[in-house]
Amino acid sequence: MSSFLSNSTNQSKLQLATVALASAAVTAGAIYGYQQSRHGERLNRLKKSIPSSAGEAEPELQKVTRQGPVPKLDKEDEHNQALAHRAQNGDFDDELILEQLARNRVFLGDEGLAKLRNSFVVIVGCGGVGSHAATTLARSGVSKLRLIDFDQVTLSSLNRHAVATLADVGMPKVQCLQRRLIAITPWVRFDLRLQKFDGSVAPELLGAWEKDGQKPDFVIDAIDNIDSKVELLKYCYDNNLPVISSMGAGTKSDPTRIMVGDIGTSTDDGLSRATRRRLKLLGVTSGIPVVYSTEKMGEGKAALLPLPEDEFKKGDVGDLAALPDFRVRILPVLGTMPAVFGYTVANHVILKISGYPLDYIPQKGRDKMYDGIQAFVQASEEKIIRAVTGGPRELCIGLKVPIQPCEVAFLVEDIYKAKSAVTGIPTKLVLIRWQKPTRDILIRIGEGADEQKSSDLKLSELVCMTKEEATRHQKEVLLGEKTLEELYDAEVIEKVAKRQEEIKLYEKYR
Repeated sequence: MSSFLSNSTNQSKLQLATVALASAAVTAGAIYGYQQSRHGERLNRLKKSIPSSAGEAEPELQKVTRQGPVPKLDKEDEHNQALAHRAQNGDFDDELILEQLARNRVFLGDEGLAKLRNSFVVIVGCGGVGSHAATTLARSGVSKLRLIDFDQVTLSSLNRHAVATLADVGMPKVQCLQRRLIAITPWVRFDLRLQKFDGSVAPELLGAWEKDGQKPDFVIDAIDNIDSKVELLKYCYDNNLPVISSMGAGTKSDPTRIMVGDIGTSTDDGLSRATRRRLKLLGVTSGIPVVYSTEKMGEGKAALLPLPEDEFKKGDVGDLAALPDFRVRILPVLGTMPAVFGYTVANHVILKISGYPLDYIPQKGRDKMYDGIQAFVQASEEKIIRAVTGGPRELCIGLKVPIQPCEVAFLVEDIYKAKSAVTGIPTKLVLIRWQKPTRDILIRIGEGADEQKSSDLKLSELVCMTKEEATRHQKEVLLGEKTLEELYDAEVIEKVAKRQEEIKLYEKYR
């Protein structure tokens, strides 16, 4: 009897549990179905509310400074233009936008995403790098994009451009980006400028958003012309506009060597080196983040293609450029690399605007190398001062040398091309005085515990050598009686003299 009652009780409990599970499943299914139904209704209302283009004037892409040949809009373009018009006038469900940006929202947080959605970014150069940066920023939530580029989409652009298709060939790059991106993020507002950037138009092109006066939250330099690039970066630096610059993606093939760092230490990239050198002559030595590659050229790797000899024979090869001062040689570009540069640039901008922590790994070995060279200069100056004055070792305690690590990098990398001026050897490099000083080089300010001691040393007085060469130079020239002519041939002396003149140009802005 007790067994029967026990079985009955167990069966009742099992039935109750089954009913409870079934009820929960039905309830959950109903809630999910209701949510999906509401979501579907919002989407359907949005799609149905887009007016038909039949019998109406054809929507136009935004007019720009100089209008290029624009292909006739197809039905999809008309649909996207109409949707963008409504979205940019506030007639777009914000819940749908937040759902599209859900992954960024979870990553950056509500506050970070809100900052991104309220931001205004200027992109100068809309080719391989710039187009990928613009596409990423639009997809990530940036609401205002000003696109600046004078060029048009060509067939050769299609190996690296983020969104261009065959139908876009001949269209201005800025319009191509707007045309394709409004189909992805119709709420993004675009300000298109079809013109070449230079210093004379910088206040206009980097100015506030016309409708509300908002200043740019960030500027992206994706220009491949050195003159325009330097003018853009100098203007941003002088006017405290946040900027990040993309260096050369051409001839590069190794994405693991792409770095983010300060312009003062980006040493292995040709465009970076040239840009840094020009900026230093304008008084800008650091403070601008750049994306660059540490990959070096080598046998079998792509290189800048030379112009055919017959073009030189015709006369001024500059006449071959699309615009004055622009490159006329073909730059080999692997299609993947501009995308990596563009994504890296956009990533930096997104994190900076949203306030997400940034902790880039410094380029290995370089900072330590520059510190070592600076220490060698100091030790050498101490020996020279003691030798010239005949003073005790204690005389140079606390001696300072007026040279910074970024200036060490400038001299070694930019002026001497990371090679000894004497033999061309690229290893174990140091800096040392070139000529024996003929003046008192110990500067003393103050007295007692407050006394400051420093060496009267100019950058143009330093030369790059290997450590072994510098040791001999110090012993025989700086501390000995030999002249430069006795130790070096005329070619080396002339080479150093030319380098010193280059350095003196920079010292004016030091």
